[in-house]
Amino acid sequence: MIEQRIEHILFATRWLLAPIYLGLSVALIALGIKFFEELLHTLPNVLAMAETDLILTVLALVDIALVGSLIVMVMLSGYENFISRIDVEAAHEKLGWMGKLDAGTLKVKVAASIVAISSIHLLRVFMNLQQIDNSKLLWYVVFHMTFVVSALLLGLIDRLVFAGHPGKARES
Repeated sequence: MIEQRIEHILFATRWLLAPIYLGLSVALIALGIKFFEELLHTLPNVLAMAETDLILTVLALVDIALVGSLIVMVMLSGYENFISRIDVEAAHEKLGWMGKLDAGTLKVKVAASIVAISSIHLLRVFMNLQQIDNSKLLWYVVFHMTFVVSALLLGLIDRLVFAGHPGKARES
């Protein structure tokens, strides 16, 4: 009886994660505000901007969109994996990947998203090359390659673990 009570309490503590996922939705709102602030700041000046400056601005907007997508992915799949299934009334509103990302797959997708975000940041740095010190540029590349190698290793580890469980079907 004590064991069942402890197990029930431990299982119920998963709900402590719910405010964290709600906090991510607030972070998503803040990111959306920054996105539109940048967009509204750019639009009036678009005709006077140099092509490079416009490309850098667009890359910043893409960067924000990727981070926003990452937040949604972590928020929804984390909630579904650790707290409760999300019941969506209309089947057409349910996202294709919902309910299909386990914690391991989510880690790989987050790592891949970080690589994509880092790639965009590195591209922005390369487009501003004349203003970047060579040693700083080297560190940008080293950090980016660290993200790439980490994502590859996470993917490899996930695949090895999945290969060890042939009866487990995974959709991602």
